Amino acid sequence: MSSPADTLQIDDRDWSALTTGERIRQLEVEGYLVLPDLLDAEQIASLKQETARLPTQAVNYSDRQRYCQHLEFRGGLLTGLIAHSPTVDFLRALMGEHIVMMSYTYARSEPGHPGISLHADGQPYGSEIFGYEGSCPWLVRVLYYLDDLTPEVSPFRVVPHSHISMHPDANPYLRYERHPEEVMVPCRAGSAVLINHRVFHGNFPNTGDRPREMLAIGYRPGWAGPIDTVDEWDAGQVAQLPEQVQPFFGSRNSRDWDFHGGNKPAGMKSEAPGMNPSRWNLP
Repeated sequence: MSSPADTLQIDDRDWSALTTGERIRQLEVEGYLVLPDLLDAEQIASLKQETARLPTQAVNYSDRQRYCQHLEFRGGLLTGLIAHSPTVDFLRALMGEHIVMMSYTYARSEPGHPGISLHADGQPYGSEIFGYEGSCPWLVRVLYYLDDLTPEVSPFRVVPHSHISMHPDANPYLRYERHPEEVMVPCRAGSAVLINHRVFHGNFPNTGDRPREMLAIGYRPGWAGPIDTVDEWDAGQVAQLPEQVQPFFGSRNSRDWDFHGGNKPAGMKSEAPGMNPSRWNLP
């Protein structure tokens, strides 16, 4: 049987060689990034013990693709992963110090899974699938893989740059069966794929003989809230979370905007390192 890898471009570069600046550029410009080897074998095994106890349900197009939402308060390593330092250190370099977690989902692609269509998670006016969370102007999903992504076992697929296209073909409410310039992204278990939520992405079918597990956590800059109200975190549950996790549970509706801002407001700054073109040169 032929593999999707027989005809597609495969991005299997040495992701560990990228500097922080190169990682920021890759995510901002290409729309996706791999952070390799974030989890060791012991962490993966422990997380798999926890995911094995999750109540899952099938998606509406295949019983071979299963998911469980709202993992943030389940405790153990699942909750601790929200503040996993190698990941959040990069997110702070990318987004600044004020980061809000918006969602946390488990997904398992079993043998026979037909693949996920190319789609965008970021939808500026909200949607039935993503609610108003998708209306955040900027959001990054961190996809932790607990199994190796190989050409046969539901590897990640993406259309690079698609999040910055202004053409109607890049309307984020569209979905595609395939795209001639899509890229396959394999990686090792314990790695994460980070995506701009507006990039068109999905995964390939699972034609292998084992499932592929993934944990997806959505983070956004504190200023970049949704256009309409979403449910807030339960304050009592947040208070019970580990101290290092709590800072990511700020208001899901927080926004920093000024509709009536003037042309020459008082106190304007003369520098803004977070948008320096030279940030792509960070070591």
